[in-house]
Amino acid sequence: QVQLVESGGGLVQAGGPLRLSCAASGRTFSNNAMGWFRQAPGKERAFVAGISYGGGTTDYVDSVKGRFTISRDNAKNTVYLQMDSLKPEDTAVYYCVDGRNRWPGRDDDDYAYWGQGTQVTVSS
Repeated sequence: QVQLVESGGGLVQAGGPLRLSCAASGRTFSNNAMGWFRQAPGKERAFVAGISYGGGTTDYVDSVKGRFTISRDNAKNTVYLQMDSLKPEDTAVYYCVDGRNRWPGRDDDDYAYWGQGTQVTVSS
């Protein structure tokens, strides 16, 4: 059974950093792309960032480019999302996702497994 467990969410002031972690278990971590989605209050869930199976390819939604960095440690079965220069509009529940393929996609259907989510709140 695949499990994705996020950690690192919390309350932070605008302009500050936060790092999310996602520990994966239950299948060969290094075979698949990983990613992060988020859902803000009253909005649909949306793609944030994705990383290929080996970590060599990354993709970001335009609104976080230059502020967020996705990375992975295949030896630790963990994917990270470093979030810098946070803005109030980044407030959302962040979900770690495990891909169906080696390369990251931007659609929900590109990902087979989802974590339970972790709340990130950015105060102004």
